[in-house]
This record gives sequence, C-alpha cells and structure tokens, in this order.
Amino acid sequence: MSNIVTIEEIENSDEKTVYYDFSQNIEGIDSVGPISAELTLKSLGDFIEVSGNVKGILKLTCDLCLKEFEYNLDFDLDEIFAKHALLDNYGQETEIKDGQFITDLNGEDKIDIYDLLYQSVILNLPNKKVCGINCSGDNFSKEEELSDPRMDVFKNIQIQPKD
Repeated sequence: MSNIVTIEEIENSDEKTVYYDFSQNIEGIDSVGPISAELTLKSLGDFIEVSGNVKGILKLTCDLCLKEFEYNLDFDLDEIFAKHALLDNYGQETEIKDGQFITDLNGEDKIDIYDLLYQSVILNLPNKKVCGINCSGDNFSKEEELSDPRMDVFKNIQIQPKD
C-alpha cells in the first residue's frame, strides 16, 4: 500500500473521506514492531483534515540512568492541511482547535502519510525521557567515573595565587 494519499482521491471518495490504516516501521524511530495508525482524511472545502490515533512501542534511552526502556506511544492526531497557499483568500471558515496547526501543501496534490507520522511521533516524544518514576539516575559508581586514566593528569594540578 502506498503511503501517499492524493487530494483527488479524497475529493472523489464517498462523503469526501478516506480511511487509512498504517502499520510499518518508520526509519529513524527505534520501535519494537511497527508503528500503527488508523487515520481519517476528510475534505473540508479548502482544507483537508487528518485525524486518528497512533500507537506503538518505542525504545528510548533514559535521560537519568542511560538505560534503554520501552515507551508506550499512544496519541491522537489532528492535523489540518491547506489545499492552496495560505496567503490566498479562503471562501469557507474553518475552526482551528487549541494546539492545532495548518500545514500549507504549497501546491502539492498529495499528503505523505509516512512523513506526517514520522513528524508526529517525534513531536509526541516526552521532553524528558525517564525509564520510571523511581529512577535514581545512578548508573555509574564514583570509582567508575574517576577511573579514566586520561583524567589522571588533572589529579595533581595546583593553582598558585597571583601576587
């Protein structure tokens, strides 16, 4: 199945709506199995609304202890695409919900679902990746940190005060 949905395909479908199921690994995103999404693409006159749910299990590295852990990804997608340049006047008003953005298709006649999902997954990653609520961040003992022989040169530095 192609990861491209054309505007023409949406406009010519029943109720100007296309249902799209996605289940693939996405390059650049380390996941356990495929990322899956159930999407609805609907024509709203001068706009295309893409909505649905995205799920998957990602492999992330904890920011505190540096151990790898699995993160359950589950979020709702709600994007609006403008069919024509955003500077053009639109004949129809469209309500924009809180947190929603309008993406200009810049004259393109298609929507790349793969690219949309890649960007959406990246934007929905947690700002601070922590393996668990009880993570202490202790991954190294003090002896391990100081055992690097390249650092020995700094152990005997003495700073003389200026006169």
